[in-house]
Amino acid sequence: MAEENQEVKQQKPQTDRKPNNNRRNNNNRRQNTSNKSGDEKNTKPSSNNNRNRNRGGSRGRRNATVVDENLKSFVTKNQESHKQRLNPHYKLDLNSKAKVRITPLGGLGEIGGNIAVFETENEAILIDVGMSFPDEEMHGVDILIPDFSYLKEIKHKIVAVIITHAHEDHIGAMPYLYKEMQFPIYGTPLPLAMIGNKFDEHHLKDCRKYFNPIEKRQVYKIGNDFEIEWMHMTHSIIDSSSLAITTEAGTIIHTGDFKIDHTPVDGYPADLHRLAHYGDKGVLCLLSDSTNSHNPVPTPSELSVAPALDRVFSKAEGRVLLSTFSSNIHRVYQAIQYGIKYGRKVCVIGRSMERNIEIAMQYDYIRFPKNIFVDAEEVSRMNDKDVLIVTTGSQGEANSALFRMSIGEHRHIKIKPTDLIVLSSRAIPGNEGSISNMMNFIQRCGAKVAMDRDIHVSGHASIEEQKLMLRLVNPKFFLPVHGEYNHVMKHKETAVMCGVPERNILLMTDGEQIEVAPKYMRKVKTVKTGKTYIDNQNNLQIEDDIVIDRQKLANEGVVMLVVEVSEQDGKMINKPKVTSFGLVADKKDKAFAKEMEDVIEHFLINMKPGLTSNHKAFEADLRQAVRKHIYRRMKKYPLIVPHTFIH
Repeated sequence: MAEENQEVKQQKPQTDRKPNNNRRNNNNRRQNTSNKSGDEKNTKPSSNNNRNRNRGGSRGRRNATVVDENLKSFVTKNQESHKQRLNPHYKLDLNSKAKVRITPLGGLGEIGGNIAVFETENEAILIDVGMSFPDEEMHGVDILIPDFSYLKEIKHKIVAVIITHAHEDHIGAMPYLYKEMQFPIYGTPLPLAMIGNKFDEHHLKDCRKYFNPIEKRQVYKIGNDFEIEWMHMTHSIIDSSSLAITTEAGTIIHTGDFKIDHTPVDGYPADLHRLAHYGDKGVLCLLSDSTNSHNPVPTPSELSVAPALDRVFSKAEGRVLLSTFSSNIHRVYQAIQYGIKYGRKVCVIGRSMERNIEIAMQYDYIRFPKNIFVDAEEVSRMNDKDVLIVTTGSQGEANSALFRMSIGEHRHIKIKPTDLIVLSSRAIPGNEGSISNMMNFIQRCGAKVAMDRDIHVSGHASIEEQKLMLRLVNPKFFLPVHGEYNHVMKHKETAVMCGVPERNILLMTDGEQIEVAPKYMRKVKTVKTGKTYIDNQNNLQIEDDIVIDRQKLANEGVVMLVVEVSEQDGKMINKPKVTSFGLVADKKDKAFAKEMEDVIEHFLINMKPGLTSNHKAFEADLRQAVRKHIYRRMKKYPLIVPHTFIH
């Protein structure tokens, strides 16, 4: 037995050895020919050689294989089927002379302020009427709304306002538009309810008569030229929609803001079937959300926030103060669910948060027993571990409830060292400074702050979801919308990867009018656009020159001059009175006043004859002389306010 094992061990390497070159193969062939009855040691290489010969033989036979022409014809047919499926040109009526003009009046080159006009020859519709937020240079400005100048020009053509969802950057400017013009409003119930609240605040209750609630998956004839279907879409606010806008020229898909959430909190995923339905029929043009164009990772589901919220509530030893966007009803819903799970009562603070939760409960989007809610004045009498406070202010807004709590100015709630502050949102670009400032105040109070990534998810589509949208819709033309230039540019690159020819993609800016027809897409003209400044305290417009003066005062300062001049000889009667703010330090006031006196004297000596007889021209020239001098000396252009008395 031992000898047999030894023989196997000796044979195994020989069995596994593979021929390495032709010379060895030839030797084996000679050996097999001369010793056909040899032992296993010679037989195994022989079988390898047979396989080699078979390979060589099969190589010769492969050249002689007969091609089945019937099978080959079906390869060609399937390739043609792919071309038909992926090429929308064949599905459009190329003989049609109809065209649609698309004009964004906001939402491009910026985040927010979304509004677009869709026009045929005889009619027009508006898609959303949103607001945006001012930058730090716009002193005393609370919100920005679109310039409605172009809408006034085409007022006679507008047949409806179409609403995609209820975010402020899509409906926030509605009351300001309806103070000037009124049209029928079409949308799903939640956006219309929130617009109704805005109308009530602005004393426009009568405008509720323009509401036309719609049913998703139903096609509505609007005017004579438009047929529109609302398709359910997932986003960071409930009851969002994409639009299929069908005209004589073809169907245009407008995604609105979206992400593809397969496991949403309410169980209603995006209606991909309807998007695919229109894509199969043939789509003329797609307008798609570009906000998250640089994110290569698929946007997580809203439901993915649940484990992190559960962990936060299970570990909290005192009160939990959760702040998020007031419109993110499903985030608030999940937070309240975990508050209830851990035996907490819920206190909702912040006007917009209270209003949105109330509307969502009134219309049965969410359901909670009324007895879980407590008023803010009751919180101080409760055990800290029994309290969940849901509030506004995640962006550090100076007037928000959370910010006022952080600086100790809220009437009912003061932040304690045992509190846990949960910021369940991301910073909107431009708000990073205000958020950091608020966090400093919170931490000075001794409270802990939780703002981990896993307690917030975006509401916008990443690259992979944008690809899915492009493949489902399969448009002939593509217009990326909603975002700054770098966002729409990146979205264009994604569209090219998904088969949209680069020549069929245009990058728009606000005010550019795009004409789309079955055979072409082109820019035709530019219309007047811009922003109107709004003071939210009294809901009134702030004129442009006021904002410009505020910017100048903040950046450059102001100089006021009181000058008495003799009309006869053009000389100063008394020393001028000079007052400045924001230009020179108080201790240099006297020196600056003397300097201005010299400038004024020099101006009077060199002024044009007879200038004192024209009071307005005299002040304008004096202002210019002082401004030039200050710029030469200080490189500043302060606001110059001269008061001249000529007698």
